[in-house]
Amino acid sequence: MTTPIHLEVVSALQPELKASLNERRDLPGLARVAFHLGGIGALGLWIAGGAPFWFMALPVQGILIAFLFTLLHESVHGTAFKTSAINTVAAAVAGFAVLIAPSWFRYFHFAHHRHTHDPARDPELASAKPATRLEYVKHVSGIPVWIGNIRRLFSNALGHNADDYVPEKGRRRVAREARALLAVYALLAAISIALNTAMLVWIWIVPVLLGQPFLRIYLLAKHTNCPHVDNMFENTRTTFTTGLVRLIAWNMPFHAEHHAIPTVPFHKLPALHRAVRNRLKVTANGYAEFNRALVAGLAPQKP
Repeated sequence: MTTPIHLEVVSALQPELKASLNERRDLPGLARVAFHLGGIGALGLWIAGGAPFWFMALPVQGILIAFLFTLLHESVHGTAFKTSAINTVAAAVAGFAVLIAPSWFRYFHFAHHRHTHDPARDPELASAKPATRLEYVKHVSGIPVWIGNIRRLFSNALGHNADDYVPEKGRRRVAREARALLAVYALLAAISIALNTAMLVWIWIVPVLLGQPFLRIYLLAKHTNCPHVDNMFENTRTTFTTGLVRLIAWNMPFHAEHHAIPTVPFHKLPALHRAVRNRLKVTANGYAEFNRALVAGLAPQKP
């Protein structure tokens, strides 16, 4: 069997560099999460207080909340922080904000890494990517994602999980976690009704609905239209973007690099990029450019 090119490249890296790249630390993650959650808290106070132009904060708040998905992703990998307990807490907080239970997502995402862009086995490909411009609009709206997340929570809570990537021994934990999330959501709803306040709607629900399209646009670039091969430098796309996007996305625009060595923490991905950038096969110069090209290649409607 031929060794995938990305493994050959990784094997050729100097041992000292590989050791440095895999070094996990708490401080970079704590600094990043302080910025991310601090921004959400500050904007939430602006909105809740009805300060001038508070409505302008809604989409920005939504982007920050929606991109907690990237914190969930990094924490599930155990690379956001060196301390395992902090990763667990961060994954729980981020998952709560975006309606994704961490235990289920860990099984889903690790299956994605084992079978990246394999049409038969990658769970990310279970839902077809947009084939027409109308499907693109529906996808980017985030509505199908929210419906799917809610259905999954209820299905898992009822013990109906049948995902082949969730082992039998993990189904009970997946069910417990989904029930806990739904219980907290129900409690918050009950408190809001009792206090006759819509504050959570305005600082969380409305913003995250507005922010989800930006996350969808970002996520589409990861693998869409990449070849179905086992080389991570071909089946995964790295997107060159601004420092601000890398900041709120926890450096995941360096996505081919992440798939090549998933154990590298987010704060070491720029260094990994510098080491392997000449071997990258699929890249994009920004998310706007990628999505413009994607839409241009889609059919106006189904034949």
